[in-house]
This record gives sequence, structure tokens and C-alpha cells, in this order.
Amino acid sequence: MLTQKIKHIFSGEFIRNVGWLGGAELFNRIFRLATTVTLARTFSTEDYGLMAIVYTVVEFANVFTLRQGIGAKIIQAQEKDVEVLSNTAYWLNWILCILIFLGQAAGAFIVSNIYENTQLILPIITAGIMYLMMPFHLINSSLIQRKNRLKIIALCTAIQSAAANLITVFLALMGLGVWAIVWPMVLTTPVWIIVTWHYQKWRPPTTFTLARWQEITSFGGNLLGVELLGKVRGNIDYLIIGHFLGIDALGIYYLAFNAGLGISLNVINAFNSALFPYFCQVQNQLDQLKYRFWSSLKKTYLVIGPLILLQASLAPIYVPIIFGEKWKPAIPILIFICLSALPWSLAISSFYLLNATGRPHISLYWNIGLTLLFALVILGAVQGGIVWVAVAVLVYQFVTIPPFTLWCFKYVFKNQPKASNL
Repeated sequence: MLTQKIKHIFSGEFIRNVGWLGGAELFNRIFRLATTVTLARTFSTEDYGLMAIVYTVVEFANVFTLRQGIGAKIIQAQEKDVEVLSNTAYWLNWILCILIFLGQAAGAFIVSNIYENTQLILPIITAGIMYLMMPFHLINSSLIQRKNRLKIIALCTAIQSAAANLITVFLALMGLGVWAIVWPMVLTTPVWIIVTWHYQKWRPPTTFTLARWQEITSFGGNLLGVELLGKVRGNIDYLIIGHFLGIDALGIYYLAFNAGLGISLNVINAFNSALFPYFCQVQNQLDQLKYRFWSSLKKTYLVIGPLILLQASLAPIYVPIIFGEKWKPAIPILIFICLSALPWSLAISSFYLLNATGRPHISLYWNIGLTLLFALVILGAVQGGIVWVAVAVLVYQFVTIPPFTLWCFKYVFKNQPKASNL
């Protein structure tokens, strides 16, 4: 009986897609582990701090590609509208990506002045080159996700990850410092173009068109705000620590954050990546949507719950062995950050539920409030040092996310979504 129940829980399209994405993430983690160990043993705390700043700038810039907003609209659109929206979205992507490249290049000088470190300028500008390649694959990727062919997305992820990590290790061992994480971003982006063009036959239009662009930007605009605020919450602790406590403290915190989540974060991402198209398939069938919402959460936590607890409990053992004795001060931070990941899937599932039912504006409103509160919490905690920041992140996650998830569930299933919003 128990065996049959477990088989039933871990069956169906959602789990198949999670399996593909999870396999890609596991593949990524195997390569990433070697990369993390190499960087930990070759990078100084200052190098880690510089890496954190570069990654943070790239994360923020990535939001403005509207990858989630434009891509989500294509995934959610009616079949008869897909072609015209895809053609318009292609040109919108070019406009956005060129502006982002120019903005990141200009922002490199601002960031350099803020942190009083000129070593940041060229790496940040160089990392922006990848935006000039993204329009060639973003539409194909969205159409692949629309058809729930997530094994292709998993294939892209696995190939790019392997290539990027190998390049990073090679450049780090050569002593290139922060450039070891910049060049892989640029050199591996073509992987997505090659693979998605092979599996998805859509090709860019030969004539410029912005037909029905308002439909894309109105939907994507809300999701832009949601994603941007999500990135703020995901990176504001880095910015505050770097500003108030210095680059070395940021380096310790950044290693703890990334090493602390490790495999757990990759598994969470695998489950979450499959959610939005899974919800969109039944966006107008509330009974089915309700079932998918709770069943996906159940399956997610049956896997990630024990994994996160195990990783947190073993931190005092594996940190000095794998990363070296110099990173021992990161252990308590790592444990708190690792445990703070437990509620993440609740929040992401809730936002996808709102977006799938045509309510991205509600996601935006909630994100504004949650982000402002998080910023205040971190600003207060940073006065006590990086350990207190980690404690604050943990407490914030457990206090705010479960009530939000319950409210979201009641709101969506109490009010029938309007077809005009979809």
C-alpha cells in the first residue's frame, strides 16, 4: 500500500518534467562542486566579494530582458495568438537587450565608484555581451516550454553548465580571478541558440513588427516588477553587507550562501521550473488547478525537506574538508541560510499560481511589500554582523511566506479568474 502510494505521488507529467530538470541540475551540481571547491581554494575573500558584486549586477540586468514576462505571455497565450506574439516579442527582445547591454556598461562605472574598486569595470562590461546573443534563443525557449518539452531545456542547462564550469575551473587555476566567472557567461550562451534552434523550428521574422506589443508589455510589465523585486530580495543582503561591512565580509557570506544551499537549491529550482507551464495547462479549471497546486507542493517537500535538513546538519563536517579551514567562520551563516530555503517553494508556487490565473498585478503588490520589509530587516540586522544577517533571513522567511501562501490560495480559489486577463 505504501509503495503504491509513493508511486502515485511521484508519477505524472509534472514529475517527468521535474525529472528532466532535476537530472540537469544534478549534472550541474556535480560539475559545480568541483568549481566551488576550486574557487574556494584559489580565491581570496576579496575575490569572492568581487564575484558576488559581478553576479549581483548580472542578476539585476537579467531581469530587464523580460525573459520571464515575455516568455510567460507566450506560454500562456491562446494558440491562435502565438505566432504574432512571438514575432513581436522577438523584436522587443532586441530592443531590450541592446538597452540592457548599454545600461550595464554605464552601470559598471557607477558600481566601481560605490565600492571604490576599478577592477569591477571591465568584467561587468564584458559580462554584458551575452545579452546581445539572447534574442536569438529566447522565443524558441519559450515555445519549447509552452509545449512542456522541458527535457530540451534540461539538455541546454546541462550542456551549458558543463562547459561553463570546466572553463571556470581552468581560468581559476590560471589565476585569472574574477575573470574566471565572467568569460564562461559569454562563451557558453551560444549553447542555447544551437540546441533550441535544433529542436524548435520557429525562426525570426524577416520584417520588423510590433503588432499587439501592448499585450506583451502589459503582462510582462507586472512580471518585470515581480522578478525585479525578487532579485532585490535575493541580492540586497549582498549589497548591504558589501557596503557596511566590506568586501571581505561579503566574500565569507557569499560562499556560505552558495555552498549552504548547494544541491538543495538546485533541486528546488528543478521543481519550480516545471510549475508555471504545469499550472497554465489548467488555468481555467479550478478543481484541477487546486489539485496541481497542492500535489506539486507535496512532491516538492517530500524531496527537498530531508535534503535541506541533511545539508544543514552536515555543514560543520564538510565545509572545512571540502572548502578549506579558512572558511570555518562561514559555517553558522551557512546553516542559517540553508534552513531559510525551506519556505522558498511555498512562495514561488504561490506567485506562479497568481500569474497563471492572470493576476500578475497581485504578485507585484505582494512583492513590493515583502521586499520593503526584507530591506528593513537586513538594514537592522547588519549592525550585528553577517551572522545576524543570516539569522534575520531565516526568521523573515518563516514569518512572512507561510501566511502569504495561505492568503494566495484562498484568494485565487475564492474568485473566478476573468478570461480577458489571460
